[in-house]
Amino acid sequence: MPLAVQFSEYGSTEQLRVVDVTPPDPGPGQVRLAVRAAGVNPIDWKILQGAMREQIPLALPAGLGSDVAGVVDAIGEGVTGTEVGDEVLGTSLTPSYAQFALADPAALISKPGTVPWHAAGALAGAGGTAWAVLERLKVTEGETVLIHAAAGGVGTFAVQLAAARGARVIGTAGERNHGLLRDLGALPVTYGPGLVERVRAIAPNGVDAVIDASGRGEIPDSIELAGGPERVLTLVAFDAAGTGVQIHAGGAAGQGARALSEILGLIQEDRLRVAVARTYGLTEVAAALEASRGGHVSGKIVLLTD
Repeated sequence: MPLAVQFSEYGSTEQLRVVDVTPPDPGPGQVRLAVRAAGVNPIDWKILQGAMREQIPLALPAGLGSDVAGVVDAIGEGVTGTEVGDEVLGTSLTPSYAQFALADPAALISKPGTVPWHAAGALAGAGGTAWAVLERLKVTEGETVLIHAAAGGVGTFAVQLAAARGARVIGTAGERNHGLLRDLGALPVTYGPGLVERVRAIAPNGVDAVIDASGRGEIPDSIELAGGPERVLTLVAFDAAGTGVQIHAGGAAGQGARALSEILGLIQEDRLRVAVARTYGLTEVAAALEASRGGHVSGKIVLLTD
């Protein structure tokens, strides 16, 4: 029988089990995927811990994951334009930390043969989020964008997508990741006291927009550098809503297919590369989530099901 990751109680990664399950049958308008790769996102370990139980109520035992890449294995009634054997990527309806998952074809896009599975599994959540926040901030050519946690999963996509729009990108990261940021097209600066001065040394007039994927207390500095809160957006500092900054809860805001299409186009033009920090097997899910929770990875973490 195929395998899936499940937990029966909220808590730490010690609650996770890899169990035998019956493959789900696709309902009307659904397809079933033989999963090849599933991206790991911070929301996954937050769900496991119970921090999202009000926003995402679950019937336990439950699974994790929504980023998915795989092969269409079965097709439900009424589905057109998709065939068994199609290689796709996107977002799943059922947990993607599994060897089989269900999906809405509208949330999937064809996977080019030149994109490896581990990269395809990393795209939907982080890539879609980065694309959505740049749209929301209306970042355009010639502007300067400051991205906090620029070497992380969302950050590495945001750097490259902003650069592709013709923006100048400044990224905060630890010194060990400065080389990565330069390779991706950003001017790196370090975190911590003196951040405003370090950014102004590069951009004397401040910045046009800020994306905060860090949540390490950079909101006041970001507002100062941007000349106000209007074009400062955070993905993590939800307690900063009272400052007037924008809050984004993650994802592509219903435009996942459009976001993924643009990202894949840039990949095929060699204008964007998917920074994957490490891949783990399905049975190594606890280690994968612990690495994500630690917050010091460079790029995305991906589970492979084989």
